[in-house]
Amino acid sequence: MVKPVPMEKDELDAWLEKHPAWIYEGGAISADFKFVDFTEAFAFLAVVAKLSDEQDHHAKIENLYNRVKLTLTTHDAGNQVTERDLVLAEKISEWKGL
Repeated sequence: MVKPVPMEKDELDAWLEKHPAWIYEGGAISADFKFVDFTEAFAFLAVVAKLSDEQDHHAKIENLYNRVKLTLTTHDAGNQVTERDLVLAEKISEWKGL
């Protein structure tokens, strides 16, 4: 298995420009999502779990009632952002309609 390579700053900046729901903070990309209620937030988390398993890459998840925060880095790259994070973020954004 090839070790993931951290994204170059200019590549990551260009990606973030195209995906405004995601921000770069603390060495990771993250997005906050707000839902009508807990049930809707939890249904979204079920989708995130499925997409994560399909990609064999998993987000840090924070959930408080109707809010979900997802944070992505790649452990195999020293907890830096890699292409794997961007692919999963895009799949989540596509499903959410962002």
